[in-house]
Amino acid sequence: MSKKKITLVGLILMIFTTIYGFANTTVAYEQMGYASIIWYVLAAILFLLPTAMMFAEYGSTFKDAHGGIYSWLAGSIGEEWAFIGTFIWLSSWIIWMMSTASKVWIPFATTLFGHDTTQTWSFFGLSSTKTIGLLAILWIIAVTWFAVRGMDSISKISSVGGIFVSLLTVIFAIASVTVLILNGGHLAQPVTGMHSFIQSPNPDFQSPIALISFMVYAVFAYAGTETLGGVTDNMHEPEKTFPRGLIISTLVITVMYSLSIFLWGITANWHSVLGNGHVNLGNITYVLMANLGVVLGQILHLSAATSTILGTTFARFAGLSMFMAYMGSFFVLIYSPLKSFIMGSNPNFWPTKMTKLNKKGMPGFAMWTQAVIVAVLIFFVTFGGSSAKQFYVILTNMGNISTSFPYIFLVAAFPFFKRKKNLERPFEIYTKRWMTDTISIIVLIVLVLGIGFTVVYPILEHDYVTAFWTIIGPIFFGAIAWAFLAYQSRKLKKS
Repeated sequence: MSKKKITLVGLILMIFTTIYGFANTTVAYEQMGYASIIWYVLAAILFLLPTAMMFAEYGSTFKDAHGGIYSWLAGSIGEEWAFIGTFIWLSSWIIWMMSTASKVWIPFATTLFGHDTTQTWSFFGLSSTKTIGLLAILWIIAVTWFAVRGMDSISKISSVGGIFVSLLTVIFAIASVTVLILNGGHLAQPVTGMHSFIQSPNPDFQSPIALISFMVYAVFAYAGTETLGGVTDNMHEPEKTFPRGLIISTLVITVMYSLSIFLWGITANWHSVLGNGHVNLGNITYVLMANLGVVLGQILHLSAATSTILGTTFARFAGLSMFMAYMGSFFVLIYSPLKSFIMGSNPNFWPTKMTKLNKKGMPGFAMWTQAVIVAVLIFFVTFGGSSAKQFYVILTNMGNISTSFPYIFLVAAFPFFKRKKNLERPFEIYTKRWMTDTISIIVLIVLVLGIGFTVVYPILEHDYVTAFWTIIGPIFFGAIAWAFLAYQSRKLKKS
């Protein structure tokens, strides 16, 4: 019986569900307004398209290896660099957990109360930021406790969450277009020529350095393509299907992101809705959805009370959708990246305890070690003394940079991978050396500039706390990986 192959339409749907994120559109609108659209288009052309082709080549060549990106790097630049690069990749998931464990309480509060109340939460007289930090630590401990016992049935919630988020996108689009039509094409955020698509209404994103640093937000919105590198061998005619699927997906995702950002401008005037100091990168999605409901109610000539109820209903639905999606993702990501790295890398690099699986097939000791690291990081960030707004900027920047950083390793290793002899390459896009080197250099410049300016901007603004936490993730985990590797290598030589 022949195995069913992935078709062009199937591949496009896979790429879309892996990459498109509804919350990315609200963050983009909050940070840059309409001006974020051009950066999303540039990131698609200069990052998404070329890297996905690279990952397809990696994936098809190393299709029998089970270590994911570790196997790709090890086969291209050696095990030591592969270990450090993959360790930093793992750190991006650790920082994602740290960020999400804090942010998950916002959709939870919105579902219960109809709006974000977390900024008023307080335990034992602590500030709201510290209270959320303690709740995030409890969340990490609870999820690890369940996951270690193999209760991964909870991860099925993510698929239900995915359906809800898809419904949320449809409701948002229909409601926005309805408002636009009934309002005679009038926009809440007016367009005053090309100027509106170049300059951000946000005072924090006026300088050229701040603008370039936004590239990291755009790159983060397209992250996840490396997970598709291993599916080329399951495709019908991969040498034709993959590039076609990728080009179509890139166009569809870019148009969807651009259109969604523009649609927020129909109901949300940036200065009156977002520029009031009560909005942060954690609650932006729910604020915009609530506003959309209220404006829709007003345009349908509903009473003020009914319009408010409609806004609360929209916010609650968004909160429930995001909470379910977050929870489902958490139960998978708390063990999946860790397990694939530990099982895929050289077992000699690890202490025996770390590679040991429990009765449920989970790396229990490694998962609890990870939980302790995440809890300690949350404690330091939340008790480091920052406002809620700054706290969510720090978490978002940490997440974006640590997610973007591993791509530097994957892209830099690609020319070395192409020069390797004796590799069976069933799928190739980059057939000329000059093309491989040129495109790799362009993508590296985009990544390095985006990451560099994201770090430099808060330093120029004398916001040293944000600058420190923004860059500490990759440096801290890279240093740990290097020290750990040096120690284990010495131990192996002695034995």
